Amino acid sequence: MRLKSFTSEIREEKKTKQKHLSNMTPQNMFANLGSILASLMFIRAMFQQYFPHQLQNFLEKYSQRVMAFFYPYIQIRFNEFTGERLTRSEAYSAIENYLSSTTSMQAKRLKAEIGKNNQSLVLSMDDHEEVGDEFKGVRLWWASGKHGVRAQTTLFNPVPDEKRHYRLTFHKKYRDLIIGPYLSHVLKEGKAIKVKNRQRKLYTNYGSYWSHVVFEHPATFQTLAMEPEKKQEIIDDLNAFSKAEEFYARIGRAWKRGYLLYGPPGTGKSTMIAAMANHLGYDIYDLELTAVRDNTELRRLLIETSSKSIIVIEDIDCSLDLTGQRRKKKKEKKESGEEEKEPKKKEEKEENENKSSQVTLSGLLNFIDGLWSACGGERLIVFTTNYVEKLDPALIRKGRMDKHIELSFCKFEAFKVLAKNYHKLECHHLFPKISELFEDADMTPADVAEHLMPKSISGDATLCLESLIQGLEKAIEEVKLKAEVEAKKIEESAKNEAKEEDK
Repeated sequence: MRLKSFTSEIREEKKTKQKHLSNMTPQNMFANLGSILASLMFIRAMFQQYFPHQLQNFLEKYSQRVMAFFYPYIQIRFNEFTGERLTRSEAYSAIENYLSSTTSMQAKRLKAEIGKNNQSLVLSMDDHEEVGDEFKGVRLWWASGKHGVRAQTTLFNPVPDEKRHYRLTFHKKYRDLIIGPYLSHVLKEGKAIKVKNRQRKLYTNYGSYWSHVVFEHPATFQTLAMEPEKKQEIIDDLNAFSKAEEFYARIGRAWKRGYLLYGPPGTGKSTMIAAMANHLGYDIYDLELTAVRDNTELRRLLIETSSKSIIVIEDIDCSLDLTGQRRKKKKEKKESGEEEKEPKKKEEKEENENKSSQVTLSGLLNFIDGLWSACGGERLIVFTTNYVEKLDPALIRKGRMDKHIELSFCKFEAFKVLAKNYHKLECHHLFPKISELFEDADMTPADVAEHLMPKSISGDATLCLESLIQGLEKAIEEVKLKAEVEAKKIEESAKNEAKEEDK
């Protein structure tokens, strides 16, 4: 009897609870939830107010450990600004570039910014967005976030009001794969995208400081007037260099390569440099040696150059030999007994000489392949000269100037490139005659381009080609006249030698 009564009481209690729950309205449910939340907030406030700070830290520390035991994911945070001076993190920039190109298309909210040349938009995921990524079959997630900061700002050290960050989340069993290969992959790809999308710069030096402008030269290897085989050889060499980081590390050499461009004026040496920069996406540092005071300044300039760049010294035969020539002149004057009559003029002259460049050949050689040349990586060093025979053999030997490229007079294959560039001509009835003339004429690509430049609004190609034919015929006559003059000189010299022998 007691058991039956007990079971009947339980049933009645269940019926009462069910009736109570069925009678609860949504308003009552929200009211109860609100009271529960209010109670929890009150308990939390009391805990923070009256419990010791050490106890709070202790409970927070071990509560996080308990949560980490049950939570199987690891999170890595990458802040936008790091260090005491709040410099922008390179890792954050690389991740931003990587996500903008690979995973930001998954996001529902995007940020748009103007890209290079102010002609395109660059999209990236907005704050508090999350996108997924996959690496070697492993799924992971990137989330962007920001939080406000309370910091005093000064004129010289401005601090942003908000700090942004990226948070990477992945399962803990893939820790080694993500922290090692995946993050290296992200940073490498992000830096490569940055180089690809950046505005290339043309630097020049004022003493020991660089200044720059945006590099917008349109020259490419497609528009370069050169024989196709020689052009392809240079392109292949540049491509092999840009992908040879591991090779240079394995053989123990700095990741750099020297190019010597030589040939008569107007053969396209500067245009070749521009085409190389556009092909590789490198910046150009146009080094003016005469503006550098000494070897120390030269070393400082080298340290400040970035990787993925071309360091150019044009007309190296004119820029070098400064100190040696000056000392030679001083020695000659001393030996001849020539001295300044007026002391003031002598002091002014010595002061001007001291102001001029003291860069030496040994300093330049150390700049090219000494210990300091290994600072940074992926750099080309390009020398240009009109007279290669004037250069010191130590300066242009293999290992310093690895590849020597002769840019000579224009030939018919190079002319066809210019004809296509200037007039979109693949063939013309005057081409056979022009081909014959190029076999005997010495004309630079710059001179050929001047003849092909349209002289009127109509831009008649035939008129330009006829002008070129006249120019080639004149060049052939000049070559013949020059040969005749040289022959006469040789003949006269032989006669004079014969007369001397008779005496």
